[in-house]
Amino acid sequence: MNCFSLLFYGFYCQSIYEKANSNFKGAFKMQGTKKNFWNFGGLFFFYFFIWATVLTFLPIWLEEQAGLTAKESGYVFSAMSLIALCYQPFFGIISDKLVFKKNLFATVVCVAMFMGPFFSYVFIPLLDINIFVGAILGSIYLSFVFYGGVGVVESYIERASRTNKFEYGRARLFGSIAGATATFVGGVLFVMNPGSIFWISSLSAVILAVLLFTAKVNTSNIDNTDQESKQKSEPLTKETILSIFKIKNFWMLGLFIIGTATIYDVFDQQFPNYYKHFFTTPGEGVNVFSKLVTLQIGIEAILMVFMPFFINKIGAKRGLILFGWLTFIRILGSAIAVGPISLSLVRLIAAVEMPLLLISIFKYITSVFDVRLSATIYLLAFNFAKQSSVMIFSSVAGVLYSATGYQNTYYILSAIVLIITVVSIYTLQNDKKNAIEFRNAQLARKTM
Repeated sequence: MNCFSLLFYGFYCQSIYEKANSNFKGAFKMQGTKKNFWNFGGLFFFYFFIWATVLTFLPIWLEEQAGLTAKESGYVFSAMSLIALCYQPFFGIISDKLVFKKNLFATVVCVAMFMGPFFSYVFIPLLDINIFVGAILGSIYLSFVFYGGVGVVESYIERASRTNKFEYGRARLFGSIAGATATFVGGVLFVMNPGSIFWISSLSAVILAVLLFTAKVNTSNIDNTDQESKQKSEPLTKETILSIFKIKNFWMLGLFIIGTATIYDVFDQQFPNYYKHFFTTPGEGVNVFSKLVTLQIGIEAILMVFMPFFINKIGAKRGLILFGWLTFIRILGSAIAVGPISLSLVRLIAAVEMPLLLISIFKYITSVFDVRLSATIYLLAFNFAKQSSVMIFSSVAGVLYSATGYQNTYYILSAIVLIITVVSIYTLQNDKKNAIEFRNAQLARKTM
């Protein structure tokens, strides 16, 4: 073999080695990405398993086990919203400052582990002492885990999804699957023993803690040209955080959330009690409702797979507006439903609403606002705005339920959603236009 042949053979072997090495690294990286995806999907699953298990059956539990009227249950939900207001501004700022540190997330998980003991030994005695004292003290616990904690969980995983290069909506799918699982299992457990749903929630929190401990964020994946790189290079200041209050679109987004997502929550709070009135016995109504919600969330899970692609096509603003229209239709349809079948069909609209809202809100925030403040804006414009108005609307709705009945209250709620949705068509900023301008600015900087 001459020297040229030997040299050529050497280069050939080196190229094979480099290609194999590259493929191995790529496969390893892909496996790591898949592992991260499943891990964060698991975080969504077990957190929202707790969420769905407790909050789906809480209105029924308050009525049947705690002995509260619709008006008194409204006080409990209002108190939960009131306490949540104290958490959310701080949770948002802390989340943005912690970035990928798990401290706050882990605290929420640890508190959730005590769900079983809290409902078994603490909550009813508090309500027996005084309805207002019980509502406030109980809400300190519940709001921390749910209405305050959900923003921490969602904003952390949304940020991790952008860094780990997977679609947030795909991971959020596990939350929908958890909801379907929880309502089915919870319905069976609640009929057998109402208190058991809270103990299974404590067990889920233990598993959640293990998954959080093993979850990894690949910060090396952050593109230096990406806006999120500012999280490392430019620390958040008080002036930067306060500047969001000067943005008109921030307030318009808050108004939209108050008029649509808030009413969505208020409507759903005591809907199980309305639904079971269409059946001969309350037990039959609870059983059918749990199966209906399982079907709803199953459809929701399927739609969650395709919703990111759909929102990318139509734009996040249009996704939000479509959510408003569907919420209006569902509330009005519930008011005019004449039996369990028509009411059940209207209820299934929620399977489309939730994926629309969850995907659209994060895509809207990250495309229109400073991505460094995504958690703060999410917890203020979305969670804080929603809970502050839920605090008011829950009590008002509770009074209306007792005074005028469910149907007339639903007419009022649907009218509010209709008005705010129409107004928001003209007041919310166009996210697609903003995204195009941002990409053009990025290209201009690269060419300089």
